[in-house]
Amino acid sequence: MRYHSGATVTCLLAIDIGNTNTVLGVYRGDELVCHWRIQTDQHRTADEYAMLLRDLMALRGFELGDIGHSIMSSVVPPVVQELVALFDRYLDAPALIVGPGMRTGMPILYENPREVGADRIVSAIAAFDRFASGCVVVDFGTATTWDVVTPKGEYLGGVIAPGLSISAEALYEHAAKLPRVEVTQPRKVVGRNTVASMQSGLFHGYLGMVDSVVEAIRREVDFEVHCIATGGLAALFADESKVIEATDEMLTLRGLKILFERNQ
Repeated sequence: MRYHSGATVTCLLAIDIGNTNTVLGVYRGDELVCHWRIQTDQHRTADEYAMLLRDLMALRGFELGDIGHSIMSSVVPPVVQELVALFDRYLDAPALIVGPGMRTGMPILYENPREVGADRIVSAIAAFDRFASGCVVVDFGTATTWDVVTPKGEYLGGVIAPGLSISAEALYEHAAKLPRVEVTQPRKVVGRNTVASMQSGLFHGYLGMVDSVVEAIRREVDFEVHCIATGGLAALFADESKVIEATDEMLTLRGLKILFERNQ
């Protein structure tokens, strides 16, 4: 579907830079009209990002000039520098960068608030906006994280474990006879070959871990929590999980839009 009509279009570009993937989304008003997931590359220059963004937007009927505002969160500082250069060089839309000093509307109860990844805060904000109650965000990213929000909208803290892809790669790299396998849901728990056995261990191991951690969180806190999952692999686990109530792969982009509006 094409959205560009020749008239001036003022859009918000939201960018979440993760260790493995970068997710970009274009908002026109309240509508997320298009989004993309690209590999995070610390060696890509501002000019290369400009060409990539121009081509991606053109495929959906937009132009770079349609971007009037931008906001980004990142856990990869070198990429931020190049994207800031992109905004300065090609767009009349200086970027808001999620970090200390930004009005988030969410108190951080971490011992050192600066240690919390920007993406985790952004997703927590979006989850609380959705539920308006205590909640847990499970993010299936490079790391698997659980982030807890209180009924007052405070970021309480969380849990961090190696991500599913990291674990799969570790098996391949550190066990001489084990192959590299695709992360997927196996048909049976008991594998009848090496690949199926590895896939079962990865899938059911992480499914059990996700549910167990959420259940432990619920026992520890003194309030009810809803559970929402995000990240590229969220949909893979949602149907089998006992605790995941909803999934939203665009949760961080939605949080970025909320933060942009709070800082206008």
